Amino acid sequence: MLTDSERQQAIDAIREAHRTKKQATQPSVMFPHITIDDAYSISSALADDKVKQGSTIVGHKIGLTSKAMQASSQIDEPDYGYIFSDQVMSDGAKVRFEDFCVPRVEPELTFILDKPLKGPGIGLVDVLRATEYVVPSIEIIDARVQNPRKIFDTVSDNGAGAGIVLGGRPVKVDEVDLRWVGAIFYRNSEIEETGIAAGVLGHPAMAVAWLANKLAPFDVTLEPGHLMLSGSFTRPVWAEKGDTLHADFGPLGAVAVQFV
Repeated sequence: MLTDSERQQAIDAIREAHRTKKQATQPSVMFPHITIDDAYSISSALADDKVKQGSTIVGHKIGLTSKAMQASSQIDEPDYGYIFSDQVMSDGAKVRFEDFCVPRVEPELTFILDKPLKGPGIGLVDVLRATEYVVPSIEIIDARVQNPRKIFDTVSDNGAGAGIVLGGRPVKVDEVDLRWVGAIFYRNSEIEETGIAAGVLGHPAMAVAWLANKLAPFDVTLEPGHLMLSGSFTRPVWAEKGDTLHADFGPLGAVAVQFV
């Protein structure tokens, strides 16, 4: 467990990385005795910073929910972070490459809730009943801490969350078998990754269930209207200045983002 002073040093390091767009030393390197509770405490403190600066928390992102993502990061358990109002964009958004340290992008499904969810004991059916609709998305991730990263580092860094682009065709959960939703992910005109949503814990709704149960000990409810980003079912794709990243979700439409 970190002391208050050590925890503040980690917060300050990541805050400075956000400001300068230069990666910070990993909290787990700075303080090898860091715990997962410390990491979530650091993430919460940085989220409070964002709220004080005028942002609103509009949902949560769940990460490392597929074998592809766990293999790419060498971390074998999910994590979560916050989605802020100033991170939500629409299909075709143009973002400044210089606003990120090392941006990467992932195709994901976003669940929009119309009923509250609170663990423990939340399962697949509970999530489906609480979901208003699901929409194709691209998540922008950006590691504000250096490699190699441990779970403590990704958690401290808000799960590397940096943006979410919503697009495609919103669907009700009974309109499609969400396990079989697929995506072809392009960088410019070349296919970089393909995958299906069953790669996320067997069913993408299970990521939302995992989060509701994970937050239960802290008396946190997933709120109606909030966005739940369920995690990537492909490996992340690097983005360079000038790149257009395009995710084709077939019958659910497509979503794109350009780095300028």
